[in-house]
Amino acid sequence: MTELPLVKLPHFVTVEDLSSEQVLSLIHRAEFYKDGGETPKLTEPVYVTNAFFENSTRTHTSFEVAEKRLGLTDIFFDPQHSSVKKGETMYDTMLVMDALGVALAVIRHSTNAYYEPLIHPQTGSHLNMGIVNAGDGSGQHPSQSMLDMMTIHEHFGHFDGLKVGIIGDITNSRVAGSNMEILNRLGASVYFSGPDYWYDHAYDKYGKFMPLDDLVGEMDALMLLRVQHERHAGDANEAKFSAESYHEKYGINEARYNRMKKNAIIMHPGPINHDVELAGSLVEAPNCKFYEQMQNGVFMRMAMLEAVLRGRKLGGLD
Repeated sequence: MTELPLVKLPHFVTVEDLSSEQVLSLIHRAEFYKDGGETPKLTEPVYVTNAFFENSTRTHTSFEVAEKRLGLTDIFFDPQHSSVKKGETMYDTMLVMDALGVALAVIRHSTNAYYEPLIHPQTGSHLNMGIVNAGDGSGQHPSQSMLDMMTIHEHFGHFDGLKVGIIGDITNSRVAGSNMEILNRLGASVYFSGPDYWYDHAYDKYGKFMPLDDLVGEMDALMLLRVQHERHAGDANEAKFSAESYHEKYGINEARYNRMKKNAIIMHPGPINHDVELAGSLVEAPNCKFYEQMQNGVFMRMAMLEAVLRGRKLGGLD
């Protein structure tokens, strides 16, 4: 494996800012950690807070485990029992954390690009902390995208020439937005499927939209997306939604699973709605990488956090 320089970043908010070399370096670093590689030794304490303004199981817990493995000190923060409920802005909340000595904040929020005023503070601002984006609205989900890339690389050993299908509620998915761009840059061919009313033709520059049954047997990897009911306010298609009908038209059932290439894989960012986007009987099927994705999430988030630690020279790292 070619030795790549370690990534150093002031913040980690989007995959669009990464070069292809940086993406591969992060993958290699995460694989190094998964193989039992030694974590860097911190010579000074580093305090981190996980500020999740939206519900999360996998991402929140995975970041906490990654932080503990790296030796960071987690400062608990619960938006539901904070001054946010009294009208405090996110900026002021992070200013509080910064003043108390917290150097890193892992944040998930429903507002797209919520991080902009945090990473580009106004002149005279005291705020100076590393921001790691754990998901912003329907915008970006960089840690999920990076762990997905790690899972593909772990299975195939490369990206060049792979065919990857992204299936489901694409318009409202931050996972799809992150993955389609980065897969193109790494040499994979992207295809889309699912309800056409949840597909934006602005994505045509990244890949081709096809009926599901036309692409299942051709793909090397199928990325299934959860239907984002919570983002469908005012969408007439939400009122007509039927889980049974969706599964029949757009879900991966046993019949479609059996038509996949022998070495093809299924991926899902979670949470999975059983018998909607994926048959419940297939969640732990041999070609489904859902469990491995969750495992890989810890090691990739370690690599991402380390990149910001080094970029900001925290804990004695550089």
